Amino acid sequence: MFRTVLVANRGEIACRVIGTLRRLGIRSVAVYTDVDAGARHVREADVAVRLDSDKGGGRLGYLDVDAVVAAAVRSGAQAIHPGYGFLSENPALAEACERAGVVFVGPPARAIEVMGDKVEAKRLVAKHDVPVLPGTLEGGLSDDALLAAAADVGFPLLVKPAAGGGGKGMTIVGSAGELPAALASARRVAASSFGDDDLLLERLVERPRHVEVQVLADSRGAVVHLGERECTLQRRHQKVVEEAPSPAVDEATRARLGEAACEVARSVGYVGVGTVEFLVPADDPSTFWFIEMNTRLQVEHPVTEMVTGLDLVEQQLRVASGEPLAFAQDDVRLRGHAIEARVYAESPARGFLPATGRVLALHDAGTPAGPDASPLRLDSMLLPGAEVTGDYDPLLAKAVAYGEDRDEALRRLDGLLGELVVLGVETNTGFLRDLLAHPDVRAGRMDTGLIDRVITELSGPGGGIGGREPDNSGEEWVVAAALLALRARTTAGAGVSASGPWAAGDGWRLNAPPAPRRVLLQAAGGVVHEVLVTGPLDDAAVRVDDGTAVRASLRHTGGAAHEHLLTVDGLTRPVAAVAGPGGDPAETEVWVGDGGRAASYTVLDRAAHAARRRALGGTDAGTGHAGGAAEVRAGMPGTVTAVPVADGDVVQPGATVVVVEAMKMEHPLTTPAAGVVRLAVQPGDQVRLDQVVAVVEPEEPAAEPAAPTEPTAADPAAAVTLSETRGDS
Repeated sequence: MFRTVLVANRGEIACRVIGTLRRLGIRSVAVYTDVDAGARHVREADVAVRLDSDKGGGRLGYLDVDAVVAAAVRSGAQAIHPGYGFLSENPALAEACERAGVVFVGPPARAIEVMGDKVEAKRLVAKHDVPVLPGTLEGGLSDDALLAAAADVGFPLLVKPAAGGGGKGMTIVGSAGELPAALASARRVAASSFGDDDLLLERLVERPRHVEVQVLADSRGAVVHLGERECTLQRRHQKVVEEAPSPAVDEATRARLGEAACEVARSVGYVGVGTVEFLVPADDPSTFWFIEMNTRLQVEHPVTEMVTGLDLVEQQLRVASGEPLAFAQDDVRLRGHAIEARVYAESPARGFLPATGRVLALHDAGTPAGPDASPLRLDSMLLPGAEVTGDYDPLLAKAVAYGEDRDEALRRLDGLLGELVVLGVETNTGFLRDLLAHPDVRAGRMDTGLIDRVITELSGPGGGIGGREPDNSGEEWVVAAALLALRARTTAGAGVSASGPWAAGDGWRLNAPPAPRRVLLQAAGGVVHEVLVTGPLDDAAVRVDDGTAVRASLRHTGGAAHEHLLTVDGLTRPVAAVAGPGGDPAETEVWVGDGGRAASYTVLDRAAHAARRRALGGTDAGTGHAGGAAEVRAGMPGTVTAVPVADGDVVQPGATVVVVEAMKMEHPLTTPAAGVVRLAVQPGDQVRLDQVVAVVEPEEPAAEPAAPTEPTAADPAAAVTLSETRGDS
């Protein structure tokens, strides 16, 4: 076994691999860029090396093969574990490791190269009698060639990058007219994410399930499968919830899927851990088609570990060091059920756009990480104070639960998500709880379009998505936020000279009732709540907007700084609440949450509120702008990758005016109104959250031609001109 292994990755997967290395007594080496100098994986490794990259000290360092291999040689590592993403499916890293005498913990370069080319992979596996979907089977096709091939593939179809994975660049196209724009966007994402803009087309299966099989192979030709995973719950082709085994697969189908996956691995002489992905019709789970093979460890590997009892990272290391498999196919037993939910830094209230910020408070109920953790497991990159930027994938953590059956696993996972508190960065945790509670999810009736339908349901009247204020506790959160904001204001403003009743900050007045204190809180979506607080903070009368005043208090528990007890009308419950800097340095932001949900409120002073109302045409929220124009704002920080309109163009509602890339995904920014667009950015610009990227001005109506008037004797010049214009002589 290796003595030292370098982990060529970051985030939760780097922490996950380091955990197994520690358990096996192997020295771990982390690598980092300047952005990650204080990251959790750097702290947990035995030693860390800054990537000395020609690409600079930023995020691209993890993609520099030479820098990664140089770090391994410098640290004395015998092997490099690539994790997933970044260089994990880049054959250049495997080849560079071989040249440097360092073992690559993964398959041979040829297997990565063949399976990384989805066109070549489909051609190869079809020769081995593995069923494949209709689509293009040639690489390097131009846009014109793809447009011509689309007629044979048929609509609707799927545009996919030929290289890479993770759903990046995949686009559903419903008609020939939509295809050119989809090809342009997919090529940009593919080139940015994988360094290869080659594309393929694939027949779209209506209402499919996504089922994948975990395979493991040694260098002596032995190949086994470790059962399947259900990865159907996806949004934008990105997996959100995974489970093992699939609730739709019976023993006979499992055997057929497993044999097909092993045949795919054998076709390229595969060595190590890999995943073969299949598309399964929701109405006929016994039918399946090969999609692709991921030649690496998958994000969702923990659910397989829970039902098999195996540490897949350990198996990777043993196979890479030359050991034969210690078990045969008949020795593999699947026990119980496991479900994983991905906790992303994203804003459900903003249409699931990526979110950034600093972790102000974190509570994970002490849930352990790694394959020894059961029945609850939390693999995470989070730490209090950690900065979450737009430089990398938005995955923050993976919450995993095991049960003797699927119902027990679902209950336990919901409980774990309810315990998780992250304040300072928006996450999708609340939405995950809503999703897991959906009747179709609980019954196992799933297809890849289910999440979109759930979002539509939750967005309807009376609904709320994730970080939005839930109907049952939204006002209580506002109460808690106002009380915490006043406490912070009183503490900061009392000063050393304050004394007597004036130091209390409770509105006390001489010979008069206490004056109510006014707090303005702007919630997600721009809604501003006016809160009036009268009396001391430990027993105040609090009125939100035009509602009825309630007796309320917010008391610190004496535990962590964010732990409070909120009492409203005599009922007390624990809440997490913390204040921190807002997006504008002059603003304060208050975060409140409980039950796995959280929301932020910007504390506005009178001047800020008045300025915002003027900018919005006298309203508290919306996209209106003074003068009747409409603003288009960035819903996330990122980089402008495309501006599909020109300054001065006339646009219609819903038209894309700017495309921003954040966390390896493109996000179109559209106009809410028709008019003339005035651009404020250009490709390559960096934009911040809520920055105005364009303004759409109302199109001025054409002026009516002036009615001719007869000249008068007092205006002889006019008479001559008029005569000439009429052509009279």
